[in-house]
Amino acid sequence: MSHNTILYSARIGIVTVIFSAGYLCGSMPQHYANAQLEGLGGDMLKKAAGSGGTLGSIAELGTTITDMEKNVSGLQKNIDVLKKVKSALGGN
Repeated sequence: MSHNTILYSARIGIVTVIFSAGYLCGSMPQHYANAQLEGLGGDMLKKAAGSGGTLGSIAELGTTITDMEKNVSGLQKNIDVLKKVKSALGGN
């Protein structure tokens, strides 16, 4: 075989190996780390809210908004229950 044939065959082999490695890595399932981060963020916000200053004010606003969101979610659940009761009693 000539020198050029060996060179082209090596290039094709390298490209094939790189493509195969990329395909193999891309086809593996990804596992996400989501272990109890909700509590950690809440604790950090509460600590920052107690620190004072601009950062403390912003953190306090964040905790207040989070608490308001929880209250709104609770109220929405109550409204859904009231609608079910109303429909069970024959209301429109």
